[in-house]
Amino acid sequence: MKFDIKATALTLALVWGVLGMFVTGLANLVSPGYGQAFLDMMASVYPGYTAEPDFGQLVIGALYGALDGAIVGAVLAWLYNTLASRSGS
Repeated sequence: MKFDIKATALTLALVWGVLGMFVTGLANLVSPGYGQAFLDMMASVYPGYTAEPDFGQLVIGALYGALDGAIVGAVLAWLYNTLASRSGS
């Protein structure tokens, strides 16, 4: 079995960008303080993202999350396919 690299990249982009960053940021807008430690940690990784409860920052965080998820998804699928082909699976 091989992973489709594009599909895996898109899936992780949606999961990390939408569920990870956007939903947590949206919950933080509705209920200040929710997920703040997580958002602060992401602000230390993503340049230009400050984790402030602002819709603009919410969009920036989601875009960074989507880009990050897409890269990780593509690398993981490629790595899996490479290792699976070498092991004869």
